[in-house]
Amino acid sequence: MDARKSIRAKSGTNLGGASAHNRRIMIDALRINGALSRADLARATGLTPQTVSNIIEELARDGLVQSQASVRKGRGQPATPYHLVPDGAFAIGLQIDRHVTRTVIVNLVGDVLVQTESKLPSGGPAEGVLVILDIVGKACETLMAQFPHAAGKLVGLGLAMPGPFGINELYDDPWMMTAWQNFPLAERIAEGTGLEVALQNDASAAATAERLLGAAHGLDHVVCIYLGYGLGAGLILNGEIYGGAYSNAGEIGMMLALAPGDDANVEPLEHYTSMASLCNVLGIDPSDPRLFALVTDAVADGGPAVERWINNAADRLRRTVQMLESIFDPQTTILCGGAPQALIDRLIERMGPLMPSIADRAQRYPEPRLQAGLADPWSVALGAAAEPIARAFDPRFSAILKTP
Repeated sequence: MDARKSIRAKSGTNLGGASAHNRRIMIDALRINGALSRADLARATGLTPQTVSNIIEELARDGLVQSQASVRKGRGQPATPYHLVPDGAFAIGLQIDRHVTRTVIVNLVGDVLVQTESKLPSGGPAEGVLVILDIVGKACETLMAQFPHAAGKLVGLGLAMPGPFGINELYDDPWMMTAWQNFPLAERIAEGTGLEVALQNDASAAATAERLLGAAHGLDHVVCIYLGYGLGAGLILNGEIYGGAYSNAGEIGMMLALAPGDDANVEPLEHYTSMASLCNVLGIDPSDPRLFALVTDAVADGGPAVERWINNAADRLRRTVQMLESIFDPQTTILCGGAPQALIDRLIERMGPLMPSIADRAQRYPEPRLQAGLADPWSVALGAAAEPIARAFDPRFSAILKTP
């Protein structure tokens, strides 16, 4: 690699007792940049060449990195690039939505190896968890058939579903998955799979997917507005997903924000701006497997009802973007989610011009204030699968502090 080329990496530490952090720093640099030599890694991370060599050898013994053919560049010894071994680790991502559950299994570099979905029964979480365990079990069987060694390399299961979690009954809402949110879902899945399970809201998982594959790639300060059955925001702050004290950060769908013409009895924002609210207008069953195609056709055909909904939703989202920019000062705001691309694009078009905010300045980041992100029903499951990988391998302060 050309020494003048910028290598994106976080700084390591040469202090004693920080080996866990430095391992994560090295893996993160290889994941972001691809193959790098030891000299590249030392220069980018600020670690000593000896520290880099020790960690590379350790990661190679663990089956996480592998050397490539040496490359000669000018004088001196040829450089040996190292890359991550895709099959060095695997993780499961599981999305629970109101009508469907989706499961993906990815490898260390994020390649999707298994992808499957199933409708959820109407009997609630007690019945639904059995369907979920069955679909996860079958996905694991498919993985093991392809990669027999994967059993000992599954680092965990990421679980994503709509929030908010653990709130008082005062805020109960028929649009919420209250029974599921109060069910010990993570515990039951952990018991049934034998894996470590971490729960997050679907907007946070969508933001993770944007960071891996979408418009947030390479950015450290991003707000992702997730338009799904409901409405939420995934927050990327200082390069990490921010979940809040109780994993409820970004629950913008619960905001009681007034818009012109509203009265004092205004409902939560997601009652006006979500796929569920649009389905109500269109008379579409949200559980219909043809949902994306039906909504795409309705947006293309137009009509007074659809246009009124788009105008109303865009006006509320315009105000929401202004508030989020004022609070978080992001590099960009991304509108993404479990909604068709045609709908995302129309909403962004109608949201312009954006309201004045601190993000509206002459000198700003190259990214636009607002842009479209992934419009893929599988993005939440993919983001959920990235969580165990991140938990095991991404740089974090707790690795330095030796805390869980």
